[in-house]
Amino acid sequence: MDDKGSVGKISVSSDSVSTLNSEDFVLVSRLGDETPSSTNNGSDDEKTGLKIVGNGSEQQLQRELEDVLMDPSVADAGLGSEAMSSLGASDHGVLPNMTSPVPAGTDPLSSPPPKLEMVLPVQTAQESELNERSYRADESSSEGSPCSPIPDEDSVVFSQLTYLGCASVNAPRSEVEALRMMSILRGQCQLPLDVTLSVPGVSEGTVRLLDPHNNTEIANYPIYKILFCVRGHDGTPESDCFAFTESHHNAEIFRIHVFRCQIREAVSRILYSFATAFRRSAKKALLSSQQNAPLTPDSDLFTFTVSLEIREDDGKGTFSAVAKDKDKQSFKLRAGLDKKIVIYVQQTSNKELAIERCFGLLLSPGRNVKNSDMHLLDLESMGKSSDGKSYIITGSWNPNTPQFQAVNEETPKDKFMYMTTAVDLVITEVEEPVRFLLETRVRVCSPNDRLFWPFSKRSYTETFYLKLRQMERKERKSPSSDTLYEVVSLESETEREKRKTTASPSILPSGPGTMAPSPPEDDEEEDNDEPLLSGSGDVSKECAEKILETWGDLLSKWHMNLSVRPKQLPALVRSGIPEALRGEVWQLLAGCHNNDHLVEEYRTLITKESPQDSAITRDINRTFPAHDYFKDTGGDGQDSLYKICKAYSVYDQEIGYCQGQSFLAAVLLLHMPEEQAFSVLVKIMFDYGLRDLFKQNFEDLHCKFFQLERLMQEYIPDLYNHFLNVGLEAHMYASQWFLTLFTAKFPLYMVFHIIDLLLCEGISVIFNVALALLKTSKDDLLQTDFEGALKFFRVPVPKRYRSEENAKKLMELACSMKISQKKLKKFEKEYHTIREQQEQQEAPIERYERENRRLQEANMRLEQENDDLAHELVSSKIALRKDLDNAEEKADALNKELLLTKQKLIESEDEKRRLEEESAQLKEMCRRELDKSESEIKKNGSIIGEYKQICSQLSERLEKQQTATRGELEKIRFKVEGCEKCSSLFNKEGRVRAAVTTAPADGTEETDEEKEGLKNQLREMELELAQTKLQLVEAECKIQDLEHHLGLALNEVQAAKKTWFNRTLSSIKTVTGTQGKETT
Repeated sequence: MDDKGSVGKISVSSDSVSTLNSEDFVLVSRLGDETPSSTNNGSDDEKTGLKIVGNGSEQQLQRELEDVLMDPSVADAGLGSEAMSSLGASDHGVLPNMTSPVPAGTDPLSSPPPKLEMVLPVQTAQESELNERSYRADESSSEGSPCSPIPDEDSVVFSQLTYLGCASVNAPRSEVEALRMMSILRGQCQLPLDVTLSVPGVSEGTVRLLDPHNNTEIANYPIYKILFCVRGHDGTPESDCFAFTESHHNAEIFRIHVFRCQIREAVSRILYSFATAFRRSAKKALLSSQQNAPLTPDSDLFTFTVSLEIREDDGKGTFSAVAKDKDKQSFKLRAGLDKKIVIYVQQTSNKELAIERCFGLLLSPGRNVKNSDMHLLDLESMGKSSDGKSYIITGSWNPNTPQFQAVNEETPKDKFMYMTTAVDLVITEVEEPVRFLLETRVRVCSPNDRLFWPFSKRSYTETFYLKLRQMERKERKSPSSDTLYEVVSLESETEREKRKTTASPSILPSGPGTMAPSPPEDDEEEDNDEPLLSGSGDVSKECAEKILETWGDLLSKWHMNLSVRPKQLPALVRSGIPEALRGEVWQLLAGCHNNDHLVEEYRTLITKESPQDSAITRDINRTFPAHDYFKDTGGDGQDSLYKICKAYSVYDQEIGYCQGQSFLAAVLLLHMPEEQAFSVLVKIMFDYGLRDLFKQNFEDLHCKFFQLERLMQEYIPDLYNHFLNVGLEAHMYASQWFLTLFTAKFPLYMVFHIIDLLLCEGISVIFNVALALLKTSKDDLLQTDFEGALKFFRVPVPKRYRSEENAKKLMELACSMKISQKKLKKFEKEYHTIREQQEQQEAPIERYERENRRLQEANMRLEQENDDLAHELVSSKIALRKDLDNAEEKADALNKELLLTKQKLIESEDEKRRLEEESAQLKEMCRRELDKSESEIKKNGSIIGEYKQICSQLSERLEKQQTATRGELEKIRFKVEGCEKCSSLFNKEGRVRAAVTTAPADGTEETDEEKEGLKNQLREMELELAQTKLQLVEAECKIQDLEHHLGLALNEVQAAKKTWFNRTLSSIKTVTGTQGKETT
């Protein structure tokens, strides 16, 4: 598919329909005649239509592709059914469509088909009126012609603007995405539309797009629906562009509109006008709140809506919201999984109170619980929502704790239990905290259940009525305090209803104000004109044990012989395959139990480039937007879906990627990994014949339409006749049924059941479901005209089967209808017979003219492709030249760098030689110092040896003297002991007794003198020994100093050897040595 448009482009060949690069039809402005009609003022003749360039019937292909390729809810930026205004299926308030105007009076066959571009459709009077009614209730709608001038209002008008187009965005407030879309639309737009832009000065106004020639309003967008404005960055091609995003289809779809200014400086002025409108809106709201401060009689009653949402760990690192059972209004929880409690508090009436903070989020099993039984949860976050309307509190809940055991055990079937949640809020103007108490039903199921409720209600909402009394200044705790009120009562809507019922059980409340309306369901869809989003519906994995046992026995037998299907399989499939088993059973039904080769091929295919990559990327964002798994841009779901569609487009190059394949692939992805989903998709396309519908100019699809009409004629003749009368043919409403197998529009519960039957019984099941749909809707369809019937098929029919009960009845009816293959073969033969008759009745001239037109078209297409290839070739040459210039510049830079490096090398070699000389001198000096140190060490060693010898001699001499002295002392002791007088003077130890006072004798005096002489001699020897030891210590200190100096000298030598420059020189020497070896 071409990346310039959002509509599938189909190229016709002799044997297939390709979706590669060529075009066979373009969108043009429908003209009533071939002449310019500048004066018809937007009449019906100028409505956007589908113009066929090529052979075949224009009406035939127009109706054939209406639902398939122009689905407004699927093709966000493509043509909606409003583009088929000639068919009457208009949609009011339409945004810009993808069109490609052709100048009036030009033969579309005489020029190459233009590219699809985005322009704005001129709204009809009815559309303008409906827009005025829905967007501006304070303005009366205009019933004039579409060319009537717009009403005057306080606004700034900007001219010389060009509208480049619009596209869908998933993040309406993201500047990055807005700039990306601005760049894409600016680059793709080839036929822009000149417009005048009117920006209002207040928030109640409307941004209007006007025709600069006659001031006709083209489209309008209320200020309150505009979410974001952005301009292109300076220095970029988009610097002269600006864009704004707006919510569309009840805020379910967001679109960005891109404009270019011929005067670049005007972009800032336009954005300033938008900002002025927003600022005035804020100021006006502030003034109104100040003026309305004194509230009337009901000023003491404040209404709050409090919503409870429970989120569970989905195993992907995030928490997904838990859905509620629509029938029993109970949350379905899974045991053992971490959960989060999210509370939304919004004030809906009276003067706004400021919620300061939440100081407690509590939870307890059961209802009517005491305060002491409530358990405090850990708060994660609190604060206002992005729009400032709600206050959001989030807390974490671990159900595995003992106090929550009651709500962590599986609940028996058909039973439920209650859970109470409380949130305590501090409100600035209220004296005491306010507690909102919510009692909800819950059911706990197995943690292995995979629950899908993509469009079911996910929150419980309760309305509370808070009655306050204004406090006098003297009653306040502090005169300067912000506290204004005290709580009189707090009552919920449920309590109020119970009280009224108890007071008067037989009387229903009546009169205004007696009963406040219950809050609307969060996700329940109203009966409006908006189509059902794809991917919606409730699918539960719950199933009766008996059914699971039956399927378990069947699968056990089937696995023994996979080549033969069990006999009871068709009967079980007609009742629906259990959701938990669908992935396995679908693969077995499709014959993918031995698909290793496809799995390996898939892994290879996703690495290749696809020619339809842009079309696939565009369609991925529009596939199942209502389903959590596929709604996030760049998420796991969209990534897997992209890879499957890309792999199939490469695998089946004859068909490639066609719109509708992504829906079927998404259904398969919900039940199995992407490798297996790809295998089943290949089987459905090839073995079940779905790809045949896209071949040979949709010949097989037309045959299916004929068979369906013949079946209608047989089974529903009155509806068949009614369709004949209003001119409604099967291809106008059933194209999408066959091409997407009902996956694009209908709820998932019904879609899954259809795929069950398709894989079991073949593609003919589509006839059963189609007839069942027509039969159940017969009464309503008989009351419609052409336009009403188309709208009925588009909106009410899919919505009718959101209910599981209605879907079950429809599938039972479809399974009960017996359509034999013999009958279908018979109708197929009738179709081919009629086709042959038509070809035979066709005049040769007409056939040749048609063939000539086809050849002309093929020729134009080939010329266009040739031009594209030539343009691509020139672009490639220019790009190559630029690359060559860049390479040459880079080579010059590298040569300069090489010269600088060589110069540095020469300098480094000189430095190396100088350092080598210094190193040699240093080594010589170190060697001399080392020799000197060694000689000193030897000298000191000899001195130490001499000192040691002297010390040993002295020690020996001292020992001899001590021995001699001891001998003499012993002799003296013996003499003293032998003398009676001396023995009385000395004790046994030889000491003088104290009592002795007599003077010693002459012999004693001699002994004392000898003793003194010995003592003096001993003292001299000790002195000499001490001096010797001192000299020894001094010698040892000198030796240590010398050793220290020697170590320092050795370290300096080593450091000199290991300097950084030494290492650099060694590396340079290594490099130069290597280069020298290479040169030699």
